[in-house]
Amino acid sequence: MDVVPKDQISLLLDHGLYSSAQLLGSFLVSSSAVNAETNPNVKAENLVLLGDALFREREYRRAIHIYKQALQHHKIIPKQNTPTTRSSLSTSNRSPSPSSTNISAINENEVKFKIASCHCQLNESKAAIVEMEGISSKSRSLPMHLMMGKLYRNSRHNRAAVACYKECLRHCPYILEAITALAELGASAKDIISLFPQTPSRSGRSLSDHLDASRWLQRYVEAQCCIASNDYKGGLELLTDLLQRFPNNVHILLEIAKVEATIGRNDEAIMNFEKARAIDPYIVTCMDEYAMLLKIKSDFLKLNKLVHDLLSIDPTRPEVFVALAVLWERKDERGALSYVDKSNRIDERHVPAYIVKGNLLLSMNRPDGAIVAFRAAQELRPDLRSYQGLVRSYLALSKVKEALYFAREAMKAMPQSAKALKLVGDVHACSTSGREKAKKFYESALRIEPGYLGAALALAELHVMEGRNGDAVSLLERYLKDWADDSLHVKLAQVFSATNMLQEALSHYQAALRINPQNEAAKKGMERLEKQMKGVDPDAPEEDEDNEVDDAEGDQEETELL
Repeated sequence: MDVVPKDQISLLLDHGLYSSAQLLGSFLVSSSAVNAETNPNVKAENLVLLGDALFREREYRRAIHIYKQALQHHKIIPKQNTPTTRSSLSTSNRSPSPSSTNISAINENEVKFKIASCHCQLNESKAAIVEMEGISSKSRSLPMHLMMGKLYRNSRHNRAAVACYKECLRHCPYILEAITALAELGASAKDIISLFPQTPSRSGRSLSDHLDASRWLQRYVEAQCCIASNDYKGGLELLTDLLQRFPNNVHILLEIAKVEATIGRNDEAIMNFEKARAIDPYIVTCMDEYAMLLKIKSDFLKLNKLVHDLLSIDPTRPEVFVALAVLWERKDERGALSYVDKSNRIDERHVPAYIVKGNLLLSMNRPDGAIVAFRAAQELRPDLRSYQGLVRSYLALSKVKEALYFAREAMKAMPQSAKALKLVGDVHACSTSGREKAKKFYESALRIEPGYLGAALALAELHVMEGRNGDAVSLLERYLKDWADDSLHVKLAQVFSATNMLQEALSHYQAALRINPQNEAAKKGMERLEKQMKGVDPDAPEEDEDNEVDDAEGDQEETELL
């Protein structure tokens, strides 16, 4: 009789030799000795081993098919003969080899969990939920509760997701992704901390005593709740405190950089992203956010190197395709859009992909599509960038009422945010009757954040629109004393150019290009200025140009202002 040693398949799986285990498993399940066996225990166990090998080889469809066969054989077994043992899924994602061929070593719930895991890998959330709901709540392990929380959240069943994440923390308070998810779903820090178990730990001390000695976990909860409720200042303070306790913690550095990028502290965010990369050069998480900042700074040399590095690390991650889209935006907008869509196909909940897609569609004069993208980002995680995108999109469609609604929603969500106040001002500035209101919002934004150059530039533009060029110049020159920023020089050059002070305009365009040689507005301004200085009308169309080009430039200037 030809017998295939089952323990050898277990050995191959334990050593990570999944391809070999799969090949040997095919002999195991097709053995004539097994096929003649009347007890279905052996068949079920063998099929699970083969399924584990297929799962590890990423052959998920085949694994599902094999696991379901195992469950069919398992159902044939009389209940009194089916004592179950704990599966090792939580550690090695497969069932242990049986010590006896007469006792079933498979756990029906664990096999269902494996089937659901396969569906998750195939982005089949509904099928995964159906499989997981076949496991009673009391029988679910910690990994099962975590998976259920993610599945329910992805399917927008937020109440059920909250219940699953809470159950995770009752089992183990150190599941940081459950803490973040609960914070984003609206739970307060007090509610989350109250879930932590109070039973004695293995060391003999109660967990509450342990938490007193490890206050960092509570601080982490508070930081995530602050960020989720748009209290970015409070969140940054807590994260900075954590970074002092855990220097060179890559996760905390990335969290700080993400918040700084969201609120417009681009230089600080870039510095922290670079610190994280210096500690861990192979990090991919959040590197698309870093790429977006490098594009804003026009640092295309660094951006190109970053994308090259990411492609060599893991070309299957959604962050890599977003970074590619950011790099390609200047060369080929349609190509960039295809990269964003690839990112969405990998992970449909990846927020930066929707932000980049919305901005791309706006630059392609497709505001309707941009609205869809920004709304998708907002549903997943509302932040300032999605509000800004929605306001710009509705203004591009001349839907001022809708733009004002979202600007006010941003202000309600972030009452202490200078960026949100400036957003409301931008909408009012679009109409002659609203300019006085816009001025008040810009001035309020500068009172909250005196160093916010976006509000200063918008206020200067408002002065120009109202014919107060002198006020615009004095405001911009005051800011230039403290901030050597290329955008301030460009705006000053534009004001001087409009008042025919061409030499002063030239000086500021040159200063802007010294700071940032890639500044497109400065380059275009210099071209216009050269025509003016030669006595040529800079607005006169070239031979190959038509009026649509001028309109596009006007739209771009409005977009930059907002």
